Formats: sequence, structure tokens, C-alpha cells
Amino acid sequence: MKIAVLGTGMVGRALAGRLSALGHDVVIGTRDVEQTLARTEPDWLGNVPFAQWQQDHQAVRLAAFADAGAHGEIIVNATQGALSLSALEATGAANLSGKVLWDIALPLDLSQGLPPSLTVANTDSLGEQIQRAYPEARVVKALTSVFAEVMVAPGRIPGDHNIFVVGEDADAKATVAGLLSEIGWPEKSILDLGGIRAARGVEMYMPLYFAINAALGTFDFNIAVVRK
Repeated sequence: MKIAVLGTGMVGRALAGRLSALGHDVVIGTRDVEQTLARTEPDWLGNVPFAQWQQDHQAVRLAAFADAGAHGEIIVNATQGALSLSALEATGAANLSGKVLWDIALPLDLSQGLPPSLTVANTDSLGEQIQRAYPEARVVKALTSVFAEVMVAPGRIPGDHNIFVVGEDADAKATVAGLLSEIGWPEKSILDLGGIRAARGVEMYMPLYFAINAALGTFDFNIAVVRK
């Protein structure tokens, strides 16, 4: 399957590398290809420059947002939440129309450091904003509640634990759930929360997520929904 992953950060790299290893034809999208390749210093999280990462993932090509969007049958939004709408605008509405738009971005405000606050909450969500901006896209919010390493290796966390999908299009959610299963998420762990409005709850989990991180001193955790 042809997949475009928008965003060259930790999440974009994790997803692109894993999906490529599974045999998908993956392109990573960026705003400025030359600038991305020219970086020589680690980012603020200590991740190596993209050019160095790509040496170990040569099957993953780098392209401008619009070219990546044209390539992808599925578009994965792994950009910073504050930049997602502008990144999707650069990708182009025509390149999103009719396609599954798998949104992993979170509306985090890091201006005051950690833990971050949210730029949108309660009465709206980034997932809903994206769906309103691109009504012809089939937006699915999924995989936002765990750290990048856990996203692509759920077995890092022992036992049963859950991941959530939300969106208006049942077929689009099934497509994303299929990719989640390929990545390693058991079918029973994937919990469909309904329409895109449920993205509010998924995104607003972040304050609790960072509080758990502070208490445990690690991002190697997830939550499990236990029911009778």
C-alpha cells in the first residue's frame, strides 16, 4: 500500500519505519526537503538528524508535502498539532479528498515547557478541526494515547491494553484498524469510540498521560479498559 507520512519527527519516523518494514511503499512528507536534509544537529528530544535516520531506512523516501500527498493512498498526519492544519494545506485538498487521513497529531502547547497544555479542548478537537477543513477526507483519529516507541511495538507493555480509533467513516476506521493489527496491536485491543467528536476525549487524555509519566518516570505505559 502507498502511504504518505506527514512529519519527520519522532512519531513520523517511527510509523514510517515500521510501515516500510512491513512492506508498504512509504514516503515521508516535509515542508522543505533541502532544509530537512541539511540539518546536522539532534532535535530538542535528542533524535538524530533526519538524513542520518534515513541512512538506516533507505526504502523510505523524503518528499515535499504535496508530492507525498499525491503518492499516498493513505495519509498519516504525524506533524506537530500546532502546525497540522498548515501542513495539510501544503499537502493540498485534492491530495486528501476521498482518502483515509489517519490523524496522530495532538494539539499540545509546549510554550511553557512540560507538561504541555492543550490549544483546543472541551468543545472542539484537532481531529474535528481537520475533518471540518477537509470534509472530503475520511479522518480517523488513532494511536495518539501512547509514546512513539509503544505505537509501533505494543508488546513493550505486558498484558492487555487498549488503543482507540474515532471517526465518521466505518470503512476508514477498518482500514486504520487493519494497519494497527499489522503493526502488532491485537484486534481485541482496538476500541472504536464512535464519531470524530470522540477525538475530544482522546486528546484530553494528555494531561493524565503526562501526570502518569511524571509519577512513573517513563513513557513505557498504556491504559487498559477493564469491563465486566
